[in-house]
Amino acid sequence: MRFMVMVKATKESEAGVLPDTKLLTEMGKFNEELVKAGVMLAGEGLQASSKGARVRFSGAKRTVIDGPFTETKELVAGFWLWQVKSLAEAIEWVKRCPNPMTGESEIEIRQVFEAEDFGP
Repeated sequence: MRFMVMVKATKESEAGVLPDTKLLTEMGKFNEELVKAGVMLAGEGLQASSKGARVRFSGAKRTVIDGPFTETKELVAGFWLWQVKSLAEAIEWVKRCPNPMTGESEIEIRQVFEAEDFGP
């Protein structure tokens, strides 16, 4: 099973505040564990939404909305793509993760659809 594991953005991450050296070192060690265990398929931090855009679809119409986006609790600051046996295993890995932000933070775990989920 593959899971997208998303680090939710905070006001600090949206302001472009980078993690300190200690957190970067801890996160690097955690990522090494994931790779050695064969869990991590991909993982990256994302720039603030001020450097991004959204495209809104309404029928055939496309509207581009430039960042920043105001609601930080709905934004993603970084992600991993993991291959694990179950949601429970993904949760156990997340519980071992260093806190990705300096204050309170949240990590969301979502299963990725596989081709067989859609039937024949």
